[in-house]
Amino acid sequence: MDPRYDIPRRAAAGGGSGGSENSSPALGAQSRRRKMPPRPADFKLQIIIIGSRGVGKTSLMERFTDDTFCESCKSTVGVDFKIKTVELRGKKIRLQIWDTAGQERFNSITSAYYRGAKGIVVVYDITKQETFDDLPKWMKMIDKYASEEAELLLVGNKLDCETDRIISKQQGERFASRITGMRFCESSAKDNYNVDEIFVKLVDDILSKMPLEVPNKELSNSVLSLQPEPEVPPELPPPRMRCC
Repeated sequence: MDPRYDIPRRAAAGGGSGGSENSSPALGAQSRRRKMPPRPADFKLQIIIIGSRGVGKTSLMERFTDDTFCESCKSTVGVDFKIKTVELRGKKIRLQIWDTAGQERFNSITSAYYRGAKGIVVVYDITKQETFDDLPKWMKMIDKYASEEAELLLVGNKLDCETDRIISKQQGERFASRITGMRFCESSAKDNYNVDEIFVKLVDDILSKMPLEVPNKELSNSVLSLQPEPEVPPELPPPRMRCC
């Protein structure tokens, strides 16, 4: 053949035919790594956030899940939710966090989400007395619809507005101390203060009461299922006191 028409193979441009053969195993390994599915969650937990309108429930949820903050956040209509996966105690936990509307007209809708919740965050605004005065109403909703096994956390939000504070930290602590098993903290979704700690501590408290070796359960259509409780618990917790 005339050497003028002798067109080299494409493989030769990469260092000869041997170069193509040598690169194949590496490419194959990378391809296999890309196709490997992520490790499934060991636990799937539902958490709900409740409280009066405008206390910052949506802001707390979005700060925790997306690390974002919106100054002019619209009021939630009915319910909204976000998903976030965390790792605690060597386990992978998928959280479904429900943000509920604070208006009373939505109570018939939001009450259904109490039943499957393993953790409940009750929020008030430290600059608005009426949101603190509404806490007994939210406790009655918990007593009526939620499981007694649900972990409770009271949060005084908007700590960034300290100069406008009306509700003292001691008032929040006193209220929480009257409710069996309720924890208390203050936070600022705007300044991202104590937000991660709210949810991580709540999840840790839930996990501390669960048999961690129990296999994962599947997700239901409406709420996240979890490991069943034992038929006869070794010791029943004391009844939760209502705050009137």
